[in-house]
Amino acid sequence: MELQRGKGKTPELGNIAISTSASSNVNADEQTMAQYNADARLMAEYEESGMSGEFFNYAASIPSAPKTLSTQAQMTAYLTKIQRSGFVQSFGCMLAIEESSFKIIGFSENCLGMLGLGNLAEVRESTGLIGIDGRTLFTPSSRGSLAQAVGSREISFMNPILVHSRTNNWAFYAILHRIDVGIVIDLEPLHSSDPASIHAATIQSQKLAVRAISRLQSLPGGDLGALCDTLVEDVQNLTGYDRVMVYKFHDDNHGEVMSEIRKSNLEPYLGVHYPATDIPQAARFLFKQNRIRMIYDCRAEPVKIIQSKELKQPICLVNSTLRAPHGCHCQYMGNMGSISSLVMALMVNNGEEMKLWGLAVCHHTKPRYTPFPLRYACEFLMQAFSLQLQMELQTVSQLEEKKIFRVQTLLSDMLLRDAPLGIVTQSPNIMNLVRCDGAALYYGGKCWLLGVTPTGSELQLIVEWLLKVLGDSMGLSTDSLADAGYPGAALLGDAVCGMAAARITSSNFLFWFRSHTANELKWGGAKHHPEDKDDGKMNPRLSFNTFLEIVSGRSMLWEATEINAIHSLQLIMRDSVQEIEESGSKHGVYSQSSECNDAELDELTSMAVEMVRLIETATAPIFGVDSAGLINGWNTKMCELIGLEVAEALGKSLISNVVHEDSREVVELLLHRALQGKEDKNVEVKLVKFGVNAPNSVVYILANACTSRDYRNDVVGVCFVGQDITAEKTAMDRFIRMQGDYKAIIQSANPLMPPIFASDENACCSEWNAVMENLTGWMKHEIIGKMLPGEIFGSFCRLKGPDILTKFMILLYRAISGHDTEKLAFGFFNRKGEFVEVNLTASKRTDERGNVIGSLCFLQTVLLINDKESVVDQKKERELLSKELAYIIQEMKNPLSGIRFTHKLLQGSVISDDQKRFLETSDACERQILSLIDDGHFGSLEGDKTEIEVEEFVLGNVVNAVVSQVMNLLREKSLQFIYEIPEQIKTLCVYGDQMKLQLALSDFLVSIVDYAPSPDGWVEIKVSPGLKPIQDGNEYVHLEFRMAHPGKGLPSPLIEDMFRVKSHWTSHEGTALNISQKLLSMMNGNVRYIREQNKCYFQINLELKSRKSR
Repeated sequence: MELQRGKGKTPELGNIAISTSASSNVNADEQTMAQYNADARLMAEYEESGMSGEFFNYAASIPSAPKTLSTQAQMTAYLTKIQRSGFVQSFGCMLAIEESSFKIIGFSENCLGMLGLGNLAEVRESTGLIGIDGRTLFTPSSRGSLAQAVGSREISFMNPILVHSRTNNWAFYAILHRIDVGIVIDLEPLHSSDPASIHAATIQSQKLAVRAISRLQSLPGGDLGALCDTLVEDVQNLTGYDRVMVYKFHDDNHGEVMSEIRKSNLEPYLGVHYPATDIPQAARFLFKQNRIRMIYDCRAEPVKIIQSKELKQPICLVNSTLRAPHGCHCQYMGNMGSISSLVMALMVNNGEEMKLWGLAVCHHTKPRYTPFPLRYACEFLMQAFSLQLQMELQTVSQLEEKKIFRVQTLLSDMLLRDAPLGIVTQSPNIMNLVRCDGAALYYGGKCWLLGVTPTGSELQLIVEWLLKVLGDSMGLSTDSLADAGYPGAALLGDAVCGMAAARITSSNFLFWFRSHTANELKWGGAKHHPEDKDDGKMNPRLSFNTFLEIVSGRSMLWEATEINAIHSLQLIMRDSVQEIEESGSKHGVYSQSSECNDAELDELTSMAVEMVRLIETATAPIFGVDSAGLINGWNTKMCELIGLEVAEALGKSLISNVVHEDSREVVELLLHRALQGKEDKNVEVKLVKFGVNAPNSVVYILANACTSRDYRNDVVGVCFVGQDITAEKTAMDRFIRMQGDYKAIIQSANPLMPPIFASDENACCSEWNAVMENLTGWMKHEIIGKMLPGEIFGSFCRLKGPDILTKFMILLYRAISGHDTEKLAFGFFNRKGEFVEVNLTASKRTDERGNVIGSLCFLQTVLLINDKESVVDQKKERELLSKELAYIIQEMKNPLSGIRFTHKLLQGSVISDDQKRFLETSDACERQILSLIDDGHFGSLEGDKTEIEVEEFVLGNVVNAVVSQVMNLLREKSLQFIYEIPEQIKTLCVYGDQMKLQLALSDFLVSIVDYAPSPDGWVEIKVSPGLKPIQDGNEYVHLEFRMAHPGKGLPSPLIEDMFRVKSHWTSHEGTALNISQKLLSMMNGNVRYIREQNKCYFQINLELKSRKSR
């Protein structure tokens, strides 16, 4: 095997963008829709060339695909072909059943042979298995297992289910998932029917995955390449495929092979960049739904699905393990010499949703079957890798931000001493701020050039062009000067393709330049087989060459962090240059710097006071020592736990006076390491308790040791932030001391005993104490012997998602493997449907010889949420509120009637289109108020009793009414308002509830304006249209509303109120936002609040009918 990884930069490709704080380089959603269009067009061309694809020229089709609009029919056919192809792979067979009756509504043609049904009388008719009770095809024990799985709420946690055919007794893994019309049962044949050996193989697969996870977690941070290398090695060891790769999807959707391990006789693909169309958007969507995908043999003929004629469309195969690959993909695999594959999704959390970061891809030169338990173990490994990847990406981002901030600080210092030339004549200079091949300063008609740049005369021409095209904009960034419209781009050649320009005065600029993307690309296989002919057939070499053609004349994309860094330097430069031009000397610069420093000092002082207050009132124990180990910080919680007041504690030696002798050696080591800048986490420390009522008492703290530094970054002490674990530690110690009475302790119903459960070495439950029975509602006899991950916690005790199951499995298997574990914040739903929030601690169990025989787990209950308890109180509060509101509503109606009467009088005197539009906006706002105070409507929003009234309205009127409600507030706060609504949206007629939509949108926009920083902030509202699918004869339009502002955004508690994360609302704003998001949901819409580095925004997606059925 050969392991290879990428060393160079990874290019990003993008479009033109004006570099203001209110804009971004690429609209991701528009880009995705454009890519869907390109994919659909390519698919149509492939289909038109014949099913074999023999006459399909991939290289010729790709460059033109994005520019050629696909028809509605092509798009529908494309999505149907991907998701509802009507074919499965031949290594298994498939059944589709009605959930309530088990009646078969669909089956693959090979079911008859695999299940031994060829001679059964009930399948001799032309309908085959349609209408038959699916349970009758299996043995009695298998029927019970299937019925139990179908009755489970989380059916996926029950997979796989071992079943046997009734006729030939063949053993199968049954993998079930729900679809829109019932349940799909994928049946994969097994070579062994022994349950014990199957269970042992499952456990072994999970143990191997846990071992691989331990390797990933032991890697030092800051090296994404090492993380990917370790993953491909572990996956190859786990699965045995000939080649394993890690793909990364870049922001423009193109892909790159980041890491690779392969047999030495295979061509290397490390460093290959391929167009976005190589892995279509529809396929990426499938990976987000079904995160592992196996193709057993791409050469095998797919098997047709026979389905009931009552079904209106083909059976959905999105989550099927047997879904047949498209012919286009099979041809690609065949051309690269691969017969079978295993592909796993790599997901990261992107704000409030999961994003497909890339794929782990396995290829084999022969047919290869990976059993479901091994695939499940691989999926488990991918989830753990994704958690590590998330942390690694955050670390990389933070390091990049720190680097940029450091360079900005140095450049700012240079400007104070030598503005504006210091940033180009000294080191570091502006080239160190962002990745570039060259940079320039154009000031006072003169040029200062660094690195690869246009000549002075060429730069002068660029400046003249910018002054014509920029208008009031302060800059421009592009990856292609040719696409940006610069007439002299061809003369600059490949040396200068991308440019970021920042205007520092009306006619002076800063420039950064980038060369052709191809300079950054390196692929070891690019020079192999130079005699190969380009016949247009799909393969990695063609993809790479086609990619180079697509990016010809382009540079790397300017990333958001780089644009922000340039913008920050631009603001600093503008202030410095303006001061110089106004005063004619540098005296003003120094004066301004002094005033700025005073302001910064005041701000820092205020922050320090606030930080001290937070520490003093924190619920966690916090204390600090100086470099000599003497206490110099002691918060209120420490006073409560230890019994020493602040005045008594300050000046004492932490080790000699406060730390128990059992922990002194540990704390000495902590102090020594922290004073050297090495910080430790989750270290157990035993402290002495003071006071007349606390003789020989101790307190246990789980502490993090943090290095304290002064303003010069010198180490001056250590700060400890801890968690009180005294009660838990006491229970654990008591348990350990009383091992002789182990059974009595485990089964004790004493309320002081924690919930305890244990596992054997195979992760099956071996203990379940009485407190666990009370907490979960599940009795010991129902639980013992069942798998803890997936079955007990997953099916019996439902979890909120797969991520928490992954974390639980990692914790459990680490304990079983004898490794140390950290406390896990865990939660599950008990038998009553209540959500139980706990802290979970796991440790290894050993026998008398010290061999690990399983794990022992303790729960510490944090919260038990029962919605029923608050129903009565909420009802009383609502009755009181209704009486008060009834009076207010009546008093509002009278003046509003007068306003509407005046409004009608004005309508007769309208003389211009603008006045007419103003009155229409006023009328929409008045109707919004009336809809709120209507007796039959008001008060029903919170209770979800309101009805949606469908009427025809012009979407532009709604947007105008919403915007009008924030105009006064925008002026009061001196905020810039950016309004981007396409003309076709303004005049679009749709059907829906105009008033409720208007109410919801106005609440979101008002919140955006309220929390926009003032006076130099901005607010942006943007509306984008999407696809118009036809359903049941009606045409619908997808709309995306984006309402954005810069800064820190809305407070987190307000967002929690909006989604009602807590059991009750804490603010009126939260109530309004919660009702508005409910209204959107009732109108088939949704809202998310997304925080990005330089802005935050509401993203509202809505589907409205735009044409009634004919």
